[in-house]
Amino acid sequence: MANRSSVIDCYVGLGSNLDQPVQQIEQALTELNHLPNTDCVAVSSLYHSQPMGPADQPDYVNAVARLNTTYSALELLQQLLKLENSHGRQRQPQQQNGPRTLDLDLLIYGDQCIDEPGLTVPHPGLHRRDFVLLPMLEISPDVDVPGLGKLSVWREKSVNHGAQRGDAPRWQ
Repeated sequence: MANRSSVIDCYVGLGSNLDQPVQQIEQALTELNHLPNTDCVAVSSLYHSQPMGPADQPDYVNAVARLNTTYSALELLQQLLKLENSHGRQRQPQQQNGPRTLDLDLLIYGDQCIDEPGLTVPHPGLHRRDFVLLPMLEISPDVDVPGLGKLSVWREKSVNHGAQRGDAPRWQ
């Protein structure tokens, strides 16, 4: 990793329910690992869950990746959006929680709380979604969420939305 500035520890949530979701996630993990200025240091198992949005869509495959990066939060978000786009993702505001080939969410960026147009970190609701909680706790059991505290405490309060742990993803 190039030493542009200080290295930030961050977490990215991955999700897919269209066009071979397991392969979409595995390919995205490989692409995240090859981003300049970024190292993928841990990846959760794949988790399967029912959709949060309209029920007439396929179930989701989710994972969480822990990255070390020298990108700013906004630069990293731009890289994530490029990856989504390369997977055929077309964001449509009127279709929130709808089906998608790939969804990449910046969940945590160091110890920063960011609230800007198009970027909110920590990701709102991450502490209430088992398909994020479970994979994040798998790879970082002691993770602190800025402004919320230990994620493990939130796990105890969580309502299970049907997330089930699956296999470890294949990625390079």
